[in-house]
Amino acid sequence: MTPQDEFMVIAPLKPGAAGPLRALLATMTLAPGFADPDNALIPFARFGAIQVARLLVLDDPTLSDRAIHGGDLLDTTPRLAFLGYCDGSAEKLLDRLAAEAGPGLRRIFAHCEGFDDATDARAWLHAHRVRAAITYVNWVGRTVTQAREEAALHAMLRDELAGLPAGAPMATATALRHAIRLREPVLTRPAPTPVGWKIAHWLHFLSLPLLALLLSPLALIAAPFLAVMLRRREKHDPVIVPRPAPERLAALSAYEDHDVTNPFSAIGSLKPGRFRRWLTTVILWVVNWTTRHIYTRGRLARVGTIHFARWVFLDGKRRLFFASNYDGSLESYMDDFINKVAFGLNLVFSNGIGYPRTDWLIVGGARREQDFKAFLRRHQLPTDVWYKAYPGLSTLDLARNGRLREGYERGFSDEAAARRWLAEI
Repeated sequence: MTPQDEFMVIAPLKPGAAGPLRALLATMTLAPGFADPDNALIPFARFGAIQVARLLVLDDPTLSDRAIHGGDLLDTTPRLAFLGYCDGSAEKLLDRLAAEAGPGLRRIFAHCEGFDDATDARAWLHAHRVRAAITYVNWVGRTVTQAREEAALHAMLRDELAGLPAGAPMATATALRHAIRLREPVLTRPAPTPVGWKIAHWLHFLSLPLLALLLSPLALIAAPFLAVMLRRREKHDPVIVPRPAPERLAALSAYEDHDVTNPFSAIGSLKPGRFRRWLTTVILWVVNWTTRHIYTRGRLARVGTIHFARWVFLDGKRRLFFASNYDGSLESYMDDFINKVAFGLNLVFSNGIGYPRTDWLIVGGARREQDFKAFLRRHQLPTDVWYKAYPGLSTLDLARNGRLREGYERGFSDEAAARRWLAEI
């Protein structure tokens, strides 16, 4: 198995560079935000390990909200963010990008502070890399090559099935598999799982139960005091959920629905104080454990439409950036989460300034539907450039194609199994 890795490079922009940078990024797209895979600056399609990637200007529209809590005002300098997911090592991918897409990268990062003609692009990329607090992969180990080859297999199966006479499921499936073998589809065998990744994976798996065992006595003692502190804050923290202006909605919507999958990018500040900062750190650490060890086969809790997602601390854990890649419209995406895992949204986002009021951390919040949607739109950022290696394929398509490959390679034990396989074609 080839595991996925994530990367995110962030750097502040030079004064007045945001406008020219956005104009340059627009040359990389076929439609607003939708990347040309063969664009001249970063030809994503040339780098077959890249699953998804995006570039955007982080220009937080909600920084002034910090004043409501009496919090310090952070640096308002816009930043450039370059982030994505890849098969294998992100370090190796960044090295390759610096070597093979150097001129294009240099034109982009020349808008950033500290980058000039003498800058070593490779060293600069690594120096400005920021790690995610939570990273989610829909199906750990499913590579770009696998996704594309299985989609091609599905197309072959569909074409061949249309030309076969009607018959019993097992006979039809057997004839279909024989016909496909004659066409010799390319189906690459999975690579061995790296030993280092296995060791790190199991060490991380043990971290949560070990810490829970060690800290449980202290947690039991502290729980009543923490509950009082939480409830006191929940009752008084201001809610900031003005309805977005039609002009802003129209501007954001221009970047959406150019594919079956969409990107979502958002940024916001945590409520000031150590309590909220530590609470958020613990919650995100636990959630990250679940995404690495439980939600690895097609679903994040009950939501199955997300390809990749991440949460990233910024500015000494005073702000949080969120990015996801999801199937369908933003409206359906929000509804999916509200209806299925509202408590999870509250756990992760309720420590943010202006979030709809919660009760005991998990009740309310996202259940206040219109307030929650206004909160998300208020914090959303336009994704200037977004790339996906297999456009037109949803998470459901990828899972179905994987099952079709399995049936093609292994065969069927009975008529019912053959019938189910044929029905998926």
